[in-house]
Amino acid sequence: MTTNWLMQNASSVTAIPREGRAALRAGVVGNWIDNIHVFLPLVALSPAMASLAGPSAAAQAGPLVMVAMLLGRPTGGVVFGRISDRYGRTATTRLAIAGTAVCALGIAVMPTYLAIGATALVLVLVLRFLGGVFVAGEYSAAIPLAMEWSHPRRRGLMSGLILSMAPWAQGTIAFATAVLLSLLGPEAYAAWGWRALFLAGVVLSLGMLAYYSRHVADAPVFHRQRAQARGGTGRTAGLRDLLVGCHARGFWQVFTLMSGLWLLTDVTVLILPGRLTADASFDAAEAAIVMGVASVAQAVFMVMAGHLSSVLGRRRLLLGWMVLACIMAPVLWLALMSGRTVVAAAALAAALQVVTVSAYGPVAAYLSERFPTEVRSSGYGMGYSLSLVLPALFPFYLPGLEGNIGRSGAPIALLLVGAGLVLVGAAWGPRLSPEDCDADIDAIVSSKTGRQPSKSEANQ
Repeated sequence: MTTNWLMQNASSVTAIPREGRAALRAGVVGNWIDNIHVFLPLVALSPAMASLAGPSAAAQAGPLVMVAMLLGRPTGGVVFGRISDRYGRTATTRLAIAGTAVCALGIAVMPTYLAIGATALVLVLVLRFLGGVFVAGEYSAAIPLAMEWSHPRRRGLMSGLILSMAPWAQGTIAFATAVLLSLLGPEAYAAWGWRALFLAGVVLSLGMLAYYSRHVADAPVFHRQRAQARGGTGRTAGLRDLLVGCHARGFWQVFTLMSGLWLLTDVTVLILPGRLTADASFDAAEAAIVMGVASVAQAVFMVMAGHLSSVLGRRRLLLGWMVLACIMAPVLWLALMSGRTVVAAAALAAALQVVTVSAYGPVAAYLSERFPTEVRSSGYGMGYSLSLVLPALFPFYLPGLEGNIGRSGAPIALLLVGAGLVLVGAAWGPRLSPEDCDADIDAIVSSKTGRQPSKSEANQ
């Protein structure tokens, strides 16, 4: 019965209407803008941190600013995921975009350390935490919305396109920072140049807010679920179902997988830029160029990974990718830290990001396919965000690891642990074969959790 139902859903392909195509475009561009806000402090604010935190606290302030946003995202995943499941993806996305823009504007106009002392850093940390809450709200609603609108056979490709916007955003900020540093010089950039980048982020968010307001609507699968709930034929699930109830297996499996991917991200995206200057002797502009080139390679292969997951199956793709990461990542890290030319370092950094974090390609589709519509945003937001808490605390445990296994041994150990967690998470989850991936998104969930489809679902 389940097999016949899956095949029936796979063949019932209809054209995506205008508002659905708008949701897919907004999912891609919106995720690029979201990640502009994520990477702005990591790259653009770093050369100017002394003006906000004071010269004596600049080195410690950078990791704190980064961690503040990362810790805000779990809160946003829980709160906005639940709002999205109850009141709709589109309305939730608009609210979250507006909040992100306000937080970025607050940082752009922040007085310096010379004007208000340590209060400047405190306010930046508060705004970054709130910014993390709102950014999590955006991806908890907008990405499941795009997956719900996506053609089943292209869901993996769309997942790769959407998530590839993270490295494109990283590259955008890296290159923009390098250009401004070269044009303005370090002093002018630290005084005001970095503010222009934050203001640009505000403008981009406001443009996306207008687009969602005018063109994007919730997908039929969401309206179908709401009609079932109102008519008493659909079941209303909650957070308890995700943590300890009927969807707990899917949630904790996703949590394990995403914990590994976040650890890989911490090492190859967050830790690596500082090591390029501290250990490999590149200056700030050269390090930005290296990271920019690596992010482009990561983005291209992320799209490929998303599409290949529909050809090979989600689990097979993730397992194969992580086996390669276990073999290649330690070698590439050691080669990067040996002090080479900028061109060689860029090639090595690109290879490192490709064999590790390009595996994000199918994640948007995979996480959306693990939860039914009534908890999809909550499951996506919590699975994607709660899993980053322990990895995000690496500034506190990385020094201890370095003391025990060395300066290079510590990040290599984190790379191996991260890849291992992804292997465990992928092996724990369903196969999600190419035939499964061709089905309606709720049909996949039902077939893999044992929940029988309702009559309304079966007739879709």
